[in-house]
Amino acid sequence: QVQIVESGGGLVQPGGSLRLSCAASGTIFTLYDMAWYRQAPGKQRELVALITKAGDTNYAESVEGRFTISRENTKSTVSLQMNSLKPEDTADYYCRIDATVQFPGPTKSYWGQGTQVTVSS
Repeated sequence: QVQIVESGGGLVQPGGSLRLSCAASGTIFTLYDMAWYRQAPGKQRELVALITKAGDTNYAESVEGRFTISRENTKSTVSLQMNSLKPEDTADYYCRIDATVQFPGPTKSYWGQGTQVTVSS
């Protein structure tokens, strides 16, 4: 019922910037939390940034002040602006969108396919 498409990953030098986007297609009844996660080889998946339905945001300490999460509810889209990138930001990045697709109906989490971000000189 819901398809998630991520875009914006790539190779960038330290200090550079990238913008990731995640768009949900299909019928969305209600949007709730949206978030970005990342997973580097040999490491656990970690929460990078989250934005609630009300617009409140939370960031991992390692990205605070460098990354900005935003949402466009009418487009069912969540974005992550990444500035001052560091080599330790290298990972696969995944978006998560919580939503209901009908009423009445349960809230479910929908995940993107992942996009690679590599920060290297």
